Amino acid sequence: MKQEWFAAKELIGVAGLPGSTQGIHGMARRQEWIKRRRRGVQGRAVEYHVDSLPIKTVSTLLMQEQSAEYVYSSHQDPLAIWVESYKQFSEDERKSIVSFIVREGVKEMMKRLALNQETTD
Repeated sequence: MKQEWFAAKELIGVAGLPGSTQGIHGMARRQEWIKRRRRGVQGRAVEYHVDSLPIKTVSTLLMQEQSAEYVYSSHQDPLAIWVESYKQFSEDERKSIVSFIVREGVKEMMKRLALNQETTD
């Protein structure tokens, strides 16, 4: 993960975390998250290290970060984007998506064959 430190406002509502900055700070105190003073901000603003956050939260943040990279790099080769996306799927998700593509692809092929048959008769 590229980003190591997160402000409370960046964590609001992520993967079941509290829906307010006060709630985030309270959870951080109770669970003793690693924190530091936030640079370039006046007052007592703090940010929390990714290693302190719950695993589910880290997974969600990682997925959001990767999704943003895909959007940013959408000008890249579509096959490369598909391959990287495919790697992110679980085994069950891979089976489902391949089954869907095969099923829908075959349906479309059959439609086109039927249409071509009609025009040649």
